[in-house]
Amino acid sequence: MLMIPEALIAQLVSAEDADAAVRAALVAMARGEAENFPVIREALGAGRQYGFKSGIDRAGGQLGVKAGGYFPGNAARGLINHQSAIFLFDPETGQPQAMVGGNLLTALRTAAASAISIDLLARPEARVLGIVGAGHQAGYQLRAAARVRPWQRVIGWNLHPEMLPKLADVATEIGLPFEAVGLEQMVKADAIITITSSPAASLMAAHVAPGTHLACMGTDTKGKQELEPALVAGARVFTDEVAQSISIGEAQHAVAAGLLQAETITPLGAVLAGQAPGRQTAQEITLFDGTGVALQDLAVAGVALRRAQERGLGVPVVF
Repeated sequence: MLMIPEALIAQLVSAEDADAAVRAALVAMARGEAENFPVIREALGAGRQYGFKSGIDRAGGQLGVKAGGYFPGNAARGLINHQSAIFLFDPETGQPQAMVGGNLLTALRTAAASAISIDLLARPEARVLGIVGAGHQAGYQLRAAARVRPWQRVIGWNLHPEMLPKLADVATEIGLPFEAVGLEQMVKADAIITITSSPAASLMAAHVAPGTHLACMGTDTKGKQELEPALVAGARVFTDEVAQSISIGEAQHAVAAGLLQAETITPLGAVLAGQAPGRQTAQEITLFDGTGVALQDLAVAGVALRRAQERGLGVPVVF
């Protein structure tokens, strides 16, 4: 078994690698070549979450699990709030192959999924990007979105506005003007990324203009919520996995209220594989419910493992 610590991930896996890996995982899911197993997710109190996501990709030859969660007190300790590790196993024998640091990989695959949805579903003329949330992952989201569309400016909102300057710095780094706005001004955006850990809706239908694409990336646990159910129900909804979307994703609330049916939600992989249409009109609101599936984690961890083996990096462990 090879241990690949968090400190090595940045030199092993690029944002472009993450994009390719996530696309492949989504397509494998759509073709029935890969499956995610049921998520185990537990509340530990004080806003802390811990759980396991696992699955098998027969096309990619990967079997594994990600263990980790969200620990909001970490910032005071000089740590990021999301902490995780990914374990890969030989799908034929079950033997452990690798333990891989999962923090950066989670940020990269989450941003990649969001950007893929923007690439596929946002209107071609989209030029104003809105971001709701300014935590650790927001910068990754902005950089990934900038690789798929020629934005002219970025507008941002955060519950704690003092955090927005960090997001503004990322915008400046990639050459885009940034403006801090109120939620009601999100109607100016052609695409909006939501990346918060909110337990209550902040983005309302009145904040979103017709033709907008929404990439909702923060809700991955029962009870979390970024959008009001009426906004979700009024959109054409896409997701990484329908089962997670309706149980722990943003769609859970609209489904529970009887405003949305699971049968109307389209897997994004089906669009990538040419099995389902994407955006159909310039006026419709499209919404990607990015719940974060195990197969995305395994895909990016697989890249890290292959690169580490090629370069002689990591720590071999006799298991």
